[in-house]
Amino acid sequence: MSTVKHSILALIPALIIVGVTAIAAHAQDASNVAMISADELKTKVTSNHPVTIIDVRSSEGYAASSTTVKGALHFKVRKLKSRLTYPPLKDLPKDREIVTYCACPKDQSSIAAAQILQAAGFKRVKVLQGGWQEWLRVSGPVEPRAKTD
Repeated sequence: MSTVKHSILALIPALIIVGVTAIAAHAQDASNVAMISADELKTKVTSNHPVTIIDVRSSEGYAASSTTVKGALHFKVRKLKSRLTYPPLKDLPKDREIVTYCACPKDQSSIAAAQILQAAGFKRVKVLQGGWQEWLRVSGPVEPRAKTD
């Protein structure tokens, strides 16, 4: 029994290394995603610059808010890939500027959404740095969110 215990204990450092390597690889993937500041996006939105904004806040976060970024479309990250085959996303040109945002502490959901869009061939995808909270902080334009029943 002590041999089994020693074998298991010997595996723990290897498992830790594998876990840390996986986390580092994911963080490295996030470096392929461009960021946009809330001030820069605010300028684009207020000057009617053609940009598609995708809100990927959680269902709970979306429902808890009465507003969204002006003109934003809301999609769940886990359903975004399948939604690419339906309007309005299927009709977007691949060179259209797209900005994703969420309310995550480190923009995790918006980064994941941006990576899905990049993998689908969209070339100008950015993440709103600081997400929803930063947008509110700079007083970016908002509109009432679509009601969900």
